[in-house]
Amino acid sequence: MSISYPSLPKSILALRTYNAQAFLHDLLAGITVGLVALPLAMAFGIASGVTPQAGLYTAVVAGFLISALGGSRTQIGGPTGAFVVIVAGIVTRFGMSGLALVTLMAGFILVMMGITGLGAAVRFIPRMVVIGFTNGIAILIASTQVKDFLGMRTGAVPSEFLPRAKMLVANAATVNWVAVGVGAATLAILVILPKITRRVPASIVAVLACTVACAVFHLSVETIGSKFGGIPRGLPPFAIPDFHSEHILPLLPSAFTVAMLAALESMLSAVVADGMTGDRHNSNVELVAQGIANIASPVFGGIPATGAIARTATNIRAGARSPVSGMIHAATLLVILLVAAPLASYIPLATLAAVLFVVAYNMGEWHEIGAIFQLDLAAISVWLVTFGLTVFADLTVAVGVGLALAALLYIYRVADTTTVGTVTDDYIRDGLPHTLQGRIIPPYVTLLRIHGPFLFGTTEKLIEVSANLEALTPVVILRLRNMTAIDGTGIHAIERLAKNLRASGRVLILCGAMQQPSRLLRQSRFLDQVGRENIMPNVQAALDRARQVYSAQLTVSSAS
Repeated sequence: MSISYPSLPKSILALRTYNAQAFLHDLLAGITVGLVALPLAMAFGIASGVTPQAGLYTAVVAGFLISALGGSRTQIGGPTGAFVVIVAGIVTRFGMSGLALVTLMAGFILVMMGITGLGAAVRFIPRMVVIGFTNGIAILIASTQVKDFLGMRTGAVPSEFLPRAKMLVANAATVNWVAVGVGAATLAILVILPKITRRVPASIVAVLACTVACAVFHLSVETIGSKFGGIPRGLPPFAIPDFHSEHILPLLPSAFTVAMLAALESMLSAVVADGMTGDRHNSNVELVAQGIANIASPVFGGIPATGAIARTATNIRAGARSPVSGMIHAATLLVILLVAAPLASYIPLATLAAVLFVVAYNMGEWHEIGAIFQLDLAAISVWLVTFGLTVFADLTVAVGVGLALAALLYIYRVADTTTVGTVTDDYIRDGLPHTLQGRIIPPYVTLLRIHGPFLFGTTEKLIEVSANLEALTPVVILRLRNMTAIDGTGIHAIERLAKNLRASGRVLILCGAMQQPSRLLRQSRFLDQVGRENIMPNVQAALDRARQVYSAQLTVSSAS
């Protein structure tokens, strides 16, 4: 394998055209997302079985390094929900030294993925597997917060889902209704305030309001101070963790899982950022930055980190122009640590639990489940097995089994859609409407084609071809005559292309789909995205439809 050294970080590239106006935008965005990250960092720390300050140290150290060295202009890094389950399990079995070792090994794996270009391997994880363990992680995160939300008095909370559920049921009589009220009030603010205004981060308002209410009225609820003794004021402490060499082999699978989750989450976040800004991230540079951040994090008392989709989106909506906003976000959290850390001891745990309930709901991608059930039984099985193993077994096992099932499904689809037959007069006659020979492609049409099975691992090619939307004409025809098979990942890629084209004032028309793809493309959700009227049986019908669409566009343009 050839080694391709990554190019420069986006922070250095951005400085070539940086000015005072861009800095003001970055300053406002950085402070905003820093305030949003404050309760999340503490909540993720607590949910992961470590202290709230460990989450803050991660957001400061890893967050700064991911922005300073990364391959995305607006990516925000820090602790995320994706790691909560696996981190809590590692801490329970191997303690903080085991977690530090896993984070360090995962960091080195990420660096090697970036240097060797193996970061591209992330796209070989099928969407069914991604959604399966995302759904499962969301359920697990929510289940870990029930105890604090209800203010229950219990012993140590089991790391496995079923024993945890049994413990909660057994201790139902210990519910603290005051804590429930505080948690419910937090949820109400988190749900209602964004519908009124998005100028003020709802999580900050909820945490401040409920913390002040608990302090003023002396409400009897558990707080960060009563459970953890507060958060020490000062810089993240530098200390070399006490590693145990005998833990390397047992923890290596967990390190690979953490590395894969970090790579997947950061790439998804970077793609979301690209879609919102029109920029293009550098995957290899981003993975090297993620690796360096995870190598540094445990040395400063932190936990695993990756790109955070919600915080990245907040950063962009707040006006971020460059990675400087991410560095300011880390600096904002550092200032809070240096100045106001003791005040965090008054924050109720029920409030942070409510914040994580909302995080779990938002990360769950529940809207995707309906689309999954419109696919074939094999695709549904991959999702269901991954989801079930994530919740009831282990995340490492879930991802491994999910990938193995998806690989078998890939082989089955390729084999099932491969045909050998005799060329007959009927075959030739049926193919005539699909041929391009002798047809004139008008200047307002861009004609793209997919050749071969369009399954997970290949969908990135469509994204690359259509990356520059401005180079495309008003009507884009995607010819599927030679696309032999498609899966959920492929359908999602075409849906995303249709959405991006529609947002830019363009129209996508599909034509010539064969039997297996045609069956899956007829699902209701896909038809809603593309439009039933834009799915044509052959290229001639697609060209006729393109003429109608373009004429309508000209009429609307002249009328306005």
